[in-house]
Amino acid sequence: MLARRSSLSLVAAAALLAAACSNKSSAPPPSPNAAAQATSTAQAKKSVEMYRQLVQSKSYELAGPIGQEIVAKYPGTPEAKEVQETLADTVAKGTAIAARRRLERLWIYQSGKESGGEQNTASIYNSQPAAEHIRLILRRHSAWGQSAYLFASGKGFECGKSCTLPMRFDEGPVQKVKAHLPETGEPAVFITDDRDFIAKMSKAQKISIDVVLKGKVPLTLVYEVGGYDAEKFPAPAKK
Repeated sequence: MLARRSSLSLVAAAALLAAACSNKSSAPPPSPNAAAQATSTAQAKKSVEMYRQLVQSKSYELAGPIGQEIVAKYPGTPEAKEVQETLADTVAKGTAIAARRRLERLWIYQSGKESGGEQNTASIYNSQPAAEHIRLILRRHSAWGQSAYLFASGKGFECGKSCTLPMRFDEGPVQKVKAHLPETGEPAVFITDDRDFIAKMSKAQKISIDVVLKGKVPLTLVYEVGGYDAEKFPAPAKK
């Protein structure tokens, strides 16, 4: 009798196990679309958090592309709607920062000893015309004082003991700026009133200067000076 009861118990247990397996196997598997949606939502939230942090730290040039990707990749989502509220402003600020940094990189600042004195210079090459490479140099020397001049290669500039250089600061009117050649004969032309020139240049984004190189046709040199940093061009200690 005991053996028969044990046999019946085993049969009942087997039946219950089979029923459980049957119920489990009959349950519908998770939807692939639901799983993909959950993953997409998680990625969107992560990207939005990164966007928020970059905007908060004013890293607009990095935040802009991330925000654009969120809007394009997750359209219609709460994350995309949140980003769209600030994206235009973020992109504009990022573009301005990138443009400013490009202009800053155009300038070269140097300090050192020259002819027995201390010298600081700030220089930039013309951006137009591309075929010519003529430096605009600002110089402060402990013995010679301050100078502003154009330095070319070859024979230098057409100019008598004195001449005028037609200039435009940004889109302002043409100004006749007095200039002269150096007595030492370098291929340069010095701006006579360097103080006034530097003051105007510091407020400009672009300068256009009409010059004539010896043996060549007249040309207009364009300098993108908007990235000038006065703090990197200090006056050296006087001798």
